Amino acid sequence: MKPLIALEGVNKYYGDYHALRDINLTINPGEFFSLLGPSGCGKTTLLRTIAGFEDVSDGVVTIGDRDMAGVPANLRPTNMVFQSYAIFPHLTVAENVAFGLRKRPDIDRKTAVPEALAMVGLAGYGGRAAHALSGGQRQRVALARALILKPKVLLLDEPLSALDKKMREQMQVELMKLQRHVGITFILVTHDQEEALVMSDRIAVMFEGRIGQLADAETLYRRPCSRQVAEFIGKMNFLPAQVDAQTATVAGLGRAPITPDQLPEGDASVAGIRPEALSILFDGETSPAEEIAGVVDEVVYYGDMTYYDVRVAGIDAPLNIAMKNVIGRPVLEIGDQTRVGWDPRSLILLR
Repeated sequence: MKPLIALEGVNKYYGDYHALRDINLTINPGEFFSLLGPSGCGKTTLLRTIAGFEDVSDGVVTIGDRDMAGVPANLRPTNMVFQSYAIFPHLTVAENVAFGLRKRPDIDRKTAVPEALAMVGLAGYGGRAAHALSGGQRQRVALARALILKPKVLLLDEPLSALDKKMREQMQVELMKLQRHVGITFILVTHDQEEALVMSDRIAVMFEGRIGQLADAETLYRRPCSRQVAEFIGKMNFLPAQVDAQTATVAGLGRAPITPDQLPEGDASVAGIRPEALSILFDGETSPAEEIAGVVDEVVYYGDMTYYDVRVAGIDAPLNIAMKNVIGRPVLEIGDQTRVGWDPRSLILLR
C-alpha cells in the first residue's frame, strides 16, 4: 500500500530547544494512527507540523505525493479537531457545523450539514444553541464541522481529554466506528495509553522528540522494544535477569526456558512481566508452568478486579498481580500466605 503521509528526517527547533528529532514515518490511507507519549514529548508539535501550523526546521513532509513545504494549513487536505473543540457559543449547532463552508461553494450546505450531524449521532440537533450542549455533544459538533469539509486526513488533538471516564470510553468506540464509516485517515494525539491501544491500527510512542517504537497495539503491549516503552504502556513488573540463548534466570521467579523470539536486540538485563500474567493459586489449584511462594503485602479491590502486591524471596519490591474476580473465589487479606503461578512465555526480556 502506498503511504498517504510520509515524514523524512523531520526536525523542529524552537531556538535551542530540539522539539522533534529525526522523525521518519509513513501513515497509510484509511489508517487510524496515534501519536502517544508523555507531556512535552513532541506529539502535538508533530501533529501541528502535519497540519501546517508549524514549519519544519529541516526534513520533508509529503501528503499524497505532494511536498508540503510552503503549503499553508488552509490549503492542505487536512482538518483538525482541537482539544478545546473551539465551538462558537453564540451560534446554533448547524451554524457551527457549516462555519467552514463559507469558502466552499462546491459543497451544498442544505444537504451537507444534516448529513454531517447524522454521521456523528446528532441528527435533529441543528437548531439547538451550542452553549446548551454537553461536553460529549460539543465534541461531536467539532467532529462534524471538520468532516463536512471532506478532508483526506482528520487530525485529533486529545479530543477526549475533557470528558469523564464513562463518556470517554463511549466516544472511543464511536470514533472507531466513525473512522471506519468515513474511511479517511485519522491521526490522534493522546497521552492515554488505554485510549491509543483501544482505537489505533498503529501507534508511535514518543519520548523527548523521538519515536521510541512504532507498532500495532498488540506488539507494543506484548513485545515492547525497550524498558522505556514498557514502562509507559500499561503496568509491568521489572526484575533483574541473566539470559543466555535458551534460559533466563529471573530474580524472584527463578530459572525458566525461553524461546528465540523472546530475546531482544542486544543484551537483556531486565525481565518484565505483566500483572495479569501472574496468578494467585488458591487451594487445589496448580500452575500450568511455574510457581513460587509469597506473602500478600497489599490488596486493592476494584469490583471486577483485585490487585495484589505479593512479596517473594529474592527481590526487594513486591510483585504486582492482577486477578479477575469470579463468583466463589475469595479475596485474600494482607499477611496471607499464597502461591504465585507464572508462565515463562509471558516474560518480556529487555535491554
